[in-house]
Amino acid sequence: MWAGRGRAAVSACALVALAGCGGSGGDAKELTVVMWGGDDQQKAVSAYVEPWGKEQGVKIKQDSPTDYAKFRAQVEAKKVSWGVVEVEPNFAVTACKSGWALKIDKSKIDTSKLDQKLVGDCAVPTLQYAFTIGYNTTVFSAQNHPRTWAEFFDTKRFPGKRGFWKYATGAMFEAALLADGVPADKLYPLDIDRAFRKLDTIKKDIVFYETGEQQQQLVSSGETPLIQAWNGRIFAAAKEGKPVANEWNQHLLSYDQLVIPAGYKRADLAQQWLNWFLNNPKAQAIYTNHSAYAPANDAALDFVTPDVRKEIPTSPENAPKRAAIIDYSYWADNYDKVSERLNEWMAQ
Repeated sequence: MWAGRGRAAVSACALVALAGCGGSGGDAKELTVVMWGGDDQQKAVSAYVEPWGKEQGVKIKQDSPTDYAKFRAQVEAKKVSWGVVEVEPNFAVTACKSGWALKIDKSKIDTSKLDQKLVGDCAVPTLQYAFTIGYNTTVFSAQNHPRTWAEFFDTKRFPGKRGFWKYATGAMFEAALLADGVPADKLYPLDIDRAFRKLDTIKKDIVFYETGEQQQQLVSSGETPLIQAWNGRIFAAAKEGKPVANEWNQHLLSYDQLVIPAGYKRADLAQQWLNWFLNNPKAQAIYTNHSAYAPANDAALDFVTPDVRKEIPTSPENAPKRAAIIDYSYWADNYDKVSERLNEWMAQ
């Protein structure tokens, strides 16, 4: 979906320099929106940011990609140029607890039509996506491919390399525990020792990817015919004629959120846009029809085309097949230590 979903790289410049990049953010009728970059950001901004800006006479500025070190540096230096920032929910939790992000003022931002599991003290959802079992359709047929994570881990019945995103929050631990028989409603707190033991059973067959492009290339080429995928990446590759498909059974729901950095001088504009966005299902549907990532507001499903509805995690066809929603409160508390252990494990 993004150039590299999530962990944006820390810039080479020092934190003080980072904090000052991009101006003060205090211009009366400007709003700076920060997402992960690339074509996906352009499609999102054109679908549901620029129409509001035109309507309200607000100049929309963009920056990318989201960079957590830069976010924090701007806030701590009191030189905030970013207005609304797309982040992963575990960072949103940390930013809220640390005072780096503004609390959501529900008198100004109506979240009543949203799934409240996706709303944080300082964050609202921007999209929903799924970690699915993605597969190459020339290697595995629609009738004979893994339909559960236990089957995904069964290299005898389904031989070949398996792909995982190389980040702790990439759902590999959740998948491993489901494959090992942990009930979906008992996943959290994750038994990381048990998950690593399960991952050990297929370690020689694991290929780690870092970006969405790598994910698509690996599964499309057949080099890694089974992959834990972002549903939209498989959708996009299939639309281009690549031999890939999503298996929706036992998918894991994830989501991105939007936050306002503390100290942004036009927080009022940021709040106005967030309220407009969250309650404008038609605008959200324009982006969903492009990406196959589900809208923040389920009312937008009424405006999603039938072919895309079949490929999004919140559709009536796919939502019942969900195993769990990723618990990002857990990951906010455990990301660092699990990441350190994962890096050591991958290097062994």
